[in-house]
Amino acid sequence: MANFSKSNVPQFTMDVYQNEYLPEGGREVNAIVTVTSTGGGTIGSGVAAPHLYSAGSGPSAAVAVMVDCSGSMDYPPTKMRNARDATAAAIDTLRDGVRFAVIAGTHVAKEVYPGGGRVAVADATTRDQAKQALRKLSAGGGTAIGTWLRLADRLLTQADVAIRHGILLTDGKNEHESADDLKATLDACAGHFTCDARGVGTDWVVKEVTGIASALLGTADIVADPAALAADFTQMMETAMGKEVADVALRVWTPVGTAIRFVKQVAPTVEELTGRRTEASPRAGDYPTGSWGDESRDYHLCVEVPSAGLGQEMLAARVSLVVPQPDGSTADLGAQGLVRAVWTDDMTASTSINPQVAHYTGQAELAQAIQQGLDLRKAGDMDGATAKLGRAVQLASASGNADTAKLLAKVVDVVDAATGTVRLKAKVEDADEMTLETRSTKTVRVKK
Repeated sequence: MANFSKSNVPQFTMDVYQNEYLPEGGREVNAIVTVTSTGGGTIGSGVAAPHLYSAGSGPSAAVAVMVDCSGSMDYPPTKMRNARDATAAAIDTLRDGVRFAVIAGTHVAKEVYPGGGRVAVADATTRDQAKQALRKLSAGGGTAIGTWLRLADRLLTQADVAIRHGILLTDGKNEHESADDLKATLDACAGHFTCDARGVGTDWVVKEVTGIASALLGTADIVADPAALAADFTQMMETAMGKEVADVALRVWTPVGTAIRFVKQVAPTVEELTGRRTEASPRAGDYPTGSWGDESRDYHLCVEVPSAGLGQEMLAARVSLVVPQPDGSTADLGAQGLVRAVWTDDMTASTSINPQVAHYTGQAELAQAIQQGLDLRKAGDMDGATAKLGRAVQLASASGNADTAKLLAKVVDVVDAATGTVRLKAKVEDADEMTLETRSTKTVRVKK
């Protein structure tokens, strides 16, 4: 395994929060692993892959913007104009030297700029040419999002760059291809590029948009008012331009006799990673985390260990960060965390729940309760929906998740937040319900 020179990439650090003490016979170890990347913009001539970096200007990158141009984008006509303006704003945010392409998406995908199966290199001239090409965008046709993603994949993977990213905008249901076709596309694109997905208006399907972002390790959100698209696109592109290292994986090593129950991201959003493991060695597996800039994320690791006698202790897991190299090897980013297990007859020690673990267990339950409650509401099970959304209100209140509490209050009347006593509102605006569902996985960080 190669090692990165620490002067060439942002500094990664790792902190582990856990109660390592188990009672006699105890077998489940939980830990919150906080990963922080700092010092972005320090990349110079990258030791591991020097051709991927531009000295002084950050890592090389390629971005594809996929704009829904289906017929529904003409209702109202301002929606298409807002989409053009938003894409233009995103293009203005591109750093000089970044490769980029614009795709018009209907039931087929078409290259808007630069065309010819190529990507352009951002400078004053190409940015202006791309914005001129946007003026030709018009609405008409159906929706087959998989075709947009496959074209983006072809364009992005030809670029010999460090960071590959997509921005996808849709306003409707994916009606012109099957769910299986879209899943096959997402499976094919996973690991090639990351993608932020946005739904504009209220006629799209939340689970489709969030599913795209989840599979491609990006963000998902609703832009209920098309007039807000330009600000949102600018923010997304600024974030993309701030990414420094791509394809970072959380590598978890466990000793013989242990089993990983789950690995999930728990901040800034809840994202299940357990099923995405790829084997790195007989005792280690890699979990994808996507691209990183200056940021911090939390992960919940649960390991089942063999039973041991009182006074014994063991290393339950060793966590590190790696990135792939052109020769097929991996480079270690230098951060490491250890998860321990110690068996004790001290009941106070062994029954204490670590505050970070308790907090994020609640945040994961909050996201699940919202999703289940909204599904039950759609299915007509009002009693079940009331119970689940009431539990969500209780969890949001207890954890200080004020943003989610505000969104819940637009769907239910809160009688008593502390006990989770609520009444379903008789009438709920589509935008309010979709915003709650889309943002249900957003978490607040524990106060350390």
